[in-house]
Amino acid sequence: MLNQVIAHVLEREKVLAVELQPFASDLRLIEAADLVRLICRDQHAHVAHLVDASSELYFKAGSLRFGTGSDIHLTWDALPEIRLGLEFHDRRVSVYFDLLLSRDDAGVAIKYMSFAGEDASQHELTRTLRDALSDARI
Repeated sequence: MLNQVIAHVLEREKVLAVELQPFASDLRLIEAADLVRLICRDQHAHVAHLVDASSELYFKAGSLRFGTGSDIHLTWDALPEIRLGLEFHDRRVSVYFDLLLSRDDAGVAIKYMSFAGEDASQHELTRTLRDALSDARI
């Protein structure tokens, strides 16, 4: 049972990652040092503005936005990684997740999801997420 739940979460993370790829690529055009500076100085309003500016190129207004958190992973022996807490909202689904940005790629880690009509099967819920993301695209 737990393995099935994990499999569905991983599948939804893949769906989310594929749909966010152009948006994440756009965010990675911002200088990493600038994002690090904003995050370290707790200038979340500026980070939110950058997220909004990038998301409006790919998604309908208000569907993808900066959440409440961000973080930076810096070590001497690895490239920096920036974590942005984001939210996706549609009338059918809400997803709270982390977008992980590094020099060469991006990834997502879902923190919480809620669906309208949660009595649907796990496959139907994944399809609902896919449809919601597709509908939110410009």
